[in-house]
Amino acid sequence: MKTIFDKTTMSDLIIRINALNENDTAVWGKMNAYQMVKHCRLWEEMMQSKVNMKRAFIGRIFGRIALKTVLGNANPLRQSTPTIPSLIIKENAGDFQVEKKLWISTIEKYLNFNNDNFQHVFFGKLTKEQIGQMVYKHIDHHLRQFNK
Repeated sequence: MKTIFDKTTMSDLIIRINALNENDTAVWGKMNAYQMVKHCRLWEEMMQSKVNMKRAFIGRIFGRIALKTVLGNANPLRQSTPTIPSLIIKENAGDFQVEKKLWISTIEKYLNFNNDNFQHVFFGKLTKEQIGQMVYKHIDHHLRQFNK
């Protein structure tokens, strides 16, 4: 399964991100391109523990089962995958190019990633391997959302 910790995979994702345009429209979902890019940047910060979020109660019940479903195969995330409420971007516009550059620079930080104590808000404690796969799947999901 693909992982953000593979340099070729990371490079391929960054090429796809660079192909994004602020006027791109989503194939599914409610986000515009700006909202998606900012959402993804903030999601990366969460995964790198730069933003701490309290574990969701429902995740304590279903998180491990859902994790096996998400990472149990190489399939992309489903289009109807729910968003963490605190990562829903409400503003419709902002500096798209700045957000895109910030997202890419945050992704590049995975080259030196080390976070053995990471707890996902829904899935709970993840291994480095699971983090790498989850990050890849999340980025790929949103790039597919915008046909990239």
